[in-house]
Amino acid sequence: MAQNGKHVHVVGTGTIGEPLIGLLLGYGDKLGIGKVSFNKKQALTTDRPKVKNLIRRGALLCADAEMVPKFEDLGMKVSYEYEEALQRADVVIDCTPAGNHHKEQNYARHEQDTAGFVAQGSEFGFGKMYARGINDGALEVGKDKYIQVVSCNTHNLAVIIDTIALHEKDPGNLLEGHFVLIRRANDISQESKFIPAPQAGKHDDERFGTHHARDAYHLFQTLGYELPLFSSAMKLNTQYMHAMWFRLKLREKITLPQVVSRLRENQRIALTERRSTNTVFSFGRDQGHYGRILNQTVVSVPTLTVRDEHEVFGFTFTPQDGNSLLSSVAIATWYLYPDDYADRLQPLKEYFFEEI
Repeated sequence: MAQNGKHVHVVGTGTIGEPLIGLLLGYGDKLGIGKVSFNKKQALTTDRPKVKNLIRRGALLCADAEMVPKFEDLGMKVSYEYEEALQRADVVIDCTPAGNHHKEQNYARHEQDTAGFVAQGSEFGFGKMYARGINDGALEVGKDKYIQVVSCNTHNLAVIIDTIALHEKDPGNLLEGHFVLIRRANDISQESKFIPAPQAGKHDDERFGTHHARDAYHLFQTLGYELPLFSSAMKLNTQYMHAMWFRLKLREKITLPQVVSRLRENQRIALTERRSTNTVFSFGRDQGHYGRILNQTVVSVPTLTVRDEHEVFGFTFTPQDGNSLLSSVAIATWYLYPDDYADRLQPLKEYFFEEI
């Protein structure tokens, strides 16, 4: 890692936090990040192998003052107390479901000394919504102190809209956007929340259906777009990957070869001839970073179709966490190096796949 680079602090070591720390450690020298620290709330023997391995790779463990003796009694060396880590960090990336609480209780008092704070998809209202390659042009240096990286499924939804419907950056081309998010029950790393059978989701938002369309709407709104979006969601009793069905009704005429061509031109989209999530998941496990594909979506080409020259249908698979990881690294690098962050991100392209 770079010896004179900046300091990024990661809060949480769950399904996003741990691989994010690994990504920052592995590419720190190229990104210009010289120090990576991470925060743990509880000292648990079950987490000890993970924590010790992150420390071995160069990450610095931080904990609340009263928890330091408990971590060290279990053989986990603490480098900083949590409050000191917040004071030292140039960027803080919160990977917990408590980002808004932490913003109010902790981050607000460190605004003057920190370039920026980042939260994940569940934390609606934390700050300006962001997805790498979708609304980078809406980022404002010195103004966007708080950023919410949208959820993995919202990344999927947004990149499909951006690539197929907004090809010429014309928001009026999208007449209707309907989506069904078919979610996996829980991550393979999680012991709870598995379900015994397919479970239909509620439409909690009268205008957008679920938070996926709502968040995508607000994401594109940062560019001045007002898009007609609606989403539904359900869970399947699988641990592999999320999937998404989409229907885009366009003002312009379009052909299936044009759809495929637009998708193929976007380096953040992977195409596949596969129709089963387990085979795509297996590819990511074998070829990805920490098993993650960093593409924003994987489009199943055999499922694509165009009806009446104006409606595009298809299924995609969500590289859950992978697309959120990319955007988290991208926005952290933007905070540190806004003039050349895109160039610094180029080494990550080895985990972008044209085909799966």
